[in-house]
Amino acid sequence: MLGNPIKKEVLIALGANQPSQVGPPQQTLALALERLAEMGLRVLKSSLFYHTPSFPKGNGPDYVNAAAQLEVALEAQSILAALHEVEGEFGRERVQRWGQRTLDLDLIAIDDEVHPDQATFYAWRGLPPQDQAERTPEQLILPHPRLQDRAFVLVPLADVAPTWRHPVLGQTVAAMRDALDPADLREVVPI
Repeated sequence: MLGNPIKKEVLIALGANQPSQVGPPQQTLALALERLAEMGLRVLKSSLFYHTPSFPKGNGPDYVNAAAQLEVALEAQSILAALHEVEGEFGRERVQRWGQRTLDLDLIAIDDEVHPDQATFYAWRGLPPQDQAERTPEQLILPHPRLQDRAFVLVPLADVAPTWRHPVLGQTVAAMRDALDPADLREVVPI
């Protein structure tokens, strides 16, 4: 008899700035969370929805962003595949990096796992902004290498996992959020 699969705490960021076939971004995010639960990715907590400026600034309509804490008995690549499947169901097309989208589901972290290793994490974290916009990693990098820089991720993430500690940087979500420029934090407004 096989034992129960090991369940992992998974943190994801959600965003949209284009309507999907089900409606405006806020409705899309809510239904995407329901769809994840239907697929067996148990939603433990979800954040408020936030109005945020487009990223990079001026790159299309503003976003609706959120975060969720999931409980999942899958490996990293299977979790990522499930997130991409749900994005596709809501009309996501991967045309332009950081482009406009009907749904974006970003895998932010899985427990205290580091994928593939700390050296790769630091290499991607340190990329100059121009390279960040043009290059896409060929492998999954966790935790997300720029989560500590983004108010539109950290503010919602603090709603669901303020005490989660970054396994490389050693800071909690709340501490990383509080270290951001106050002007950036003010741009993340609850809906």
